[in-house]
Amino acid sequence: MFDRLQAHFPVRYTAFALCIFGFLLMLFTVVGFGVGWLGLLVFAALIALGLHDLRQVRHSILRNYPVIGHLRFLLEFIRPEIRQYFLESDNEAAPFSRAQRSLVYQRAKSEPGNRPFGTQLDVNTEGYEWINHSVAPSRLDSHDFRITIGPERAQPYEASVFNISAMSFGALSANAILALNAGARRGGFAHDTGEGSISVHHRANGGDLIWEIGSGYFGCRHEDGSFDAQRFAEQAREPQVKMIELKLSQGAKPGHGGVLPGPKVTPEIAAARGVPVGVDCISPSSHRAFSTPVEMLQFIARLRELSGDKPTGFKFCVGHPWEWFAIVKAMQATGITPDFIVVDGAEGGTGAAPLEFTDHVGAPLQEGLLLVHNTLKGAGLRGKIRLGCAGKVVSAFDIARMMALGADWCNSARGFMFSLGCIQAQSCHTGRCPTGVTTQDPQRQQALIVPDKAERVFHFQQNTLKALQELVQAAGLRHPQEITAHHIVRRVNENEVRLLASLVPQVAEGALLGVSLGDSLHNVFRLYWPQARPDRFTL
Repeated sequence: MFDRLQAHFPVRYTAFALCIFGFLLMLFTVVGFGVGWLGLLVFAALIALGLHDLRQVRHSILRNYPVIGHLRFLLEFIRPEIRQYFLESDNEAAPFSRAQRSLVYQRAKSEPGNRPFGTQLDVNTEGYEWINHSVAPSRLDSHDFRITIGPERAQPYEASVFNISAMSFGALSANAILALNAGARRGGFAHDTGEGSISVHHRANGGDLIWEIGSGYFGCRHEDGSFDAQRFAEQAREPQVKMIELKLSQGAKPGHGGVLPGPKVTPEIAAARGVPVGVDCISPSSHRAFSTPVEMLQFIARLRELSGDKPTGFKFCVGHPWEWFAIVKAMQATGITPDFIVVDGAEGGTGAAPLEFTDHVGAPLQEGLLLVHNTLKGAGLRGKIRLGCAGKVVSAFDIARMMALGADWCNSARGFMFSLGCIQAQSCHTGRCPTGVTTQDPQRQQALIVPDKAERVFHFQQNTLKALQELVQAAGLRHPQEITAHHIVRRVNENEVRLLASLVPQVAEGALLGVSLGDSLHNVFRLYWPQARPDRFTL
């Protein structure tokens, strides 16, 4: 009998049946005793929901499990929060671990960062790294480490070794931009505008700016989207703009353009970018101003001249090695060298990007930085060009490690977002950021109090540099630039550790200048360097 009942009324409808039973029970109490109106309305709403579930055609689960099937979607919706707050360990990275986020929060608030009872890391696991210390530590007077970018330029820039990476107004809220720039001004470090150009919020507090010029030429474009030299010169010569950065690609989605939908193009964003209000704002996947490596360098030289001879360079995420080699050969052929190059790692990314691009396109920072650093060394150009990098850099050890691999300075995007109060909700692309960092909703932005967050931006950068100072002193050095791959050690298995210098490829100074390449060079150089040409990106 039970089997026959179950066949006619499957268990999956039990929740819906209980709603009907509850409704009838509440109806009885209302008719008989005049109480239970609220319960009656609740069960009536649940019955209506169940009927809708049975008739809708989008979700199979709801058709088979009316009413209770919504529990599955609810649990799926709150799963990231449940995992983040209750299940995730301190050192699980997704994409930043709780330990990494906590480090930023502590330094942004200038809270004590000391930890009792030893490391929480497994020092015996493969990949664990450390920096070797000296029995004769150095003593430094300041943590304000700086490098000169463009020493031959009319307006060279004394840059900090730790700066704010490219994040556009539009991707970030107005209050976030205001707080970042105010913190940058107080600390004397640089704030990269991102390709969304210079907005009124970038200008409000007067912090140093690196103006990023993307393929959409926002802020310096004609109506048809082509480059406008006059508009560029007007803004590039402003004293607040310290350097010009041509963006070839970004780590989050290299080789991919972007579209800011028309409804999101507010009057403020339109004014900054030089585009119509309410019209789709398109960022092409490639530049219109040049099509060959030589033309690219000539464009960089033109930007430098228009800016009043300020340091000018480019940013990219390494892709086809022969394209990068072609750019270097164009430098040799033309004599034009950028003042700096910023290598963006594929693990970076503050905005939305297609999943395949986020996970599987572009070289990670270590591989990209090493290729660029080694190629410039081999071509005899490393001494003329400064190297910056970005990609999950949040701690002093992250900076030290990147400088050991060849960087002159590091940028951080998400690290500074954490200093603003970002909780890694990963809703940046929805406009519903819970902390007001990545939304254009005026009400949500009010949660981000600019003076308070500006202080946190300043303290995060300063306290990170103080930690870097302590690492440099412990290693017996005078400046982070003295850190090399010989100072970093990595465990390669349970019983063996090796210096990073013996694990990563090394190219000798001038090794690519000879007629023939030595057998000691990595295959990527021996295969693609001879084929690369300065007049084209293709082989």
